[in-house]
Amino acid sequence: MELSEQEQLRRESLNGLRALGIEPYPAAAYQVTALSDNIKSTYQDDAPQREVTIAGRIMSRRIMGKASFVELQDSAGRIQIYITRDDISTDEEKTMYNVVFKKLLDIGDFIGIKGYVFRTQMGEISVHAQELTVLSKSLRPLPIVKYKDGVAYDAFEDPEQRYRQRYVDLVVNDGVRDIFMKRTKVFNSMRNFFNEQGYVEVDTPVLQPIPGGASARPFITHHNALDIPLYLRIANELYLKRLIVGGFEGVYEFSRNFRNEGMDRTHNPEFTAMEIYVSYKDYNWMMDFTEAMIEKVCLDVNGTTEVKVGDKTISFQRPFKRITMIDAIKEHTGIDINGMNEEQLRDVCKQLGIEANDTMGKGKLIDEIFGEKCEGNYIQPTFITDYPIEMSPLCKRHRNNPELTERFELMVNGKELANAYSELNDPIDQRARFEEQLRLSEKGDDEAMFIDQDFLRALEYGMPPTSGMGIGMDRLVMLMTNQVAIQEVLLFPQMRPEKVIRKDSAETFMSVGIPEAWVETVNKAGFVTVASLKEQNPNKLHQDLCGLNKKLKLGLTNPTKDDVTLWVENANNR
Repeated sequence: MELSEQEQLRRESLNGLRALGIEPYPAAAYQVTALSDNIKSTYQDDAPQREVTIAGRIMSRRIMGKASFVELQDSAGRIQIYITRDDISTDEEKTMYNVVFKKLLDIGDFIGIKGYVFRTQMGEISVHAQELTVLSKSLRPLPIVKYKDGVAYDAFEDPEQRYRQRYVDLVVNDGVRDIFMKRTKVFNSMRNFFNEQGYVEVDTPVLQPIPGGASARPFITHHNALDIPLYLRIANELYLKRLIVGGFEGVYEFSRNFRNEGMDRTHNPEFTAMEIYVSYKDYNWMMDFTEAMIEKVCLDVNGTTEVKVGDKTISFQRPFKRITMIDAIKEHTGIDINGMNEEQLRDVCKQLGIEANDTMGKGKLIDEIFGEKCEGNYIQPTFITDYPIEMSPLCKRHRNNPELTERFELMVNGKELANAYSELNDPIDQRARFEEQLRLSEKGDDEAMFIDQDFLRALEYGMPPTSGMGIGMDRLVMLMTNQVAIQEVLLFPQMRPEKVIRKDSAETFMSVGIPEAWVETVNKAGFVTVASLKEQNPNKLHQDLCGLNKKLKLGLTNPTKDDVTLWVENANNR
């Protein structure tokens, strides 16, 4: 592993701490008595002096001779620490201040401070340190943003880096932590809403013998002991319905689901869904229940029923608009698809310029038409209701039209947010629907549902009239936090494997004129391939290499500017 200059210096500081008898990674608990936000919000100038113990990262510091200021970041925010030489040092050499604090500590290190709260002459509430404890040495420098003439430098903004190194993103970028605190509030609000109704939170299997409950391509794994294939859960619907069969009146689960499909700004192969099933209810009741729940979540998280999403303002105040799917298609295309067969729907797709292939049945064709021509128009919360039966193999037939189902999807900001049914509890009808899905699978539809024989057996024991609803939690959090990419609301989104830059051999560097004795130093300067030298400024590279030679006391004979210029030219000519 090639270490940068900063990383090498920090390791030297680490050894320096140990040489002084200070363990940079102490095992003992450090008793924190206050957090930064509480200290600042409760401070009163006329109150008795308050003693506190606080801990966190050093985020900046200003050393001014015998006294210094440190900005400390803890889990609640940042606060200024005032440190003086005589207060934290007990020996004559003032080692804790002159050596440890000034020379061996760096930005990013964790320290503990015992002291008292006061207000500086500039009016800033601060902690006057009386004792400093080293809690953890940081061996990598943080990408701290610096500003000059209003321009930001070293900002940690690249999305790939931010998502891959979320631990750094949370430390250095303001507001990121707030997104995930709001995510927790969304879950807690919803959970409280359900619990107040008396519904029970449950757990169902993630590894399933049949990937049921949705139309999606699954991830497949293998159980060695049983010697059988298993699938990562694409949905938990069929297991929750089994619990309704077993006598629970209402059950819900926040489930981690996995779908082996594409990745984009609104899809991640691993995502969180909430599904709830309640006995003796139908989809009309569930619409009322859903809009009440989401209105409450919005109020709990943001204190208002309105949220900003980009340049739009979305209102989650009840009631939400309701329109049937067929009417929605008619509204946005002028075509009434009611009663059309598969061939007629293919003609409609052709007429509207929508791609369709031979694997698509009626349900997929209708879904494509709605998705292409209608979905994006529904910005304000809208219930799309009464889907054609081919699109909903687990949904009860509509009580007034057997060609339709009692289903709704909640559309917000042009995307599906929730999906709900009057659940199909006729085991004979359910078997026929599964068999139709099997025929679609044989035609090449790799998202068609499997036949779950055990679920059919459960239905044959009898399931009461039930309504169920599923909601994409990640998309809901996106709405509540004004984020346009799902990766912003997932702590650790799925990423492509990180590219590994292979280090060139010493001979390769020597082939462009770099002396063998200098190859390691060039590597330490951050150049591990000859290609990385291309387009470098020879003068700056010369200064950096000579400076490194001096700082690390390598004792090498410095190259001339002409030498370095030749190295860069040769690298560009390779």
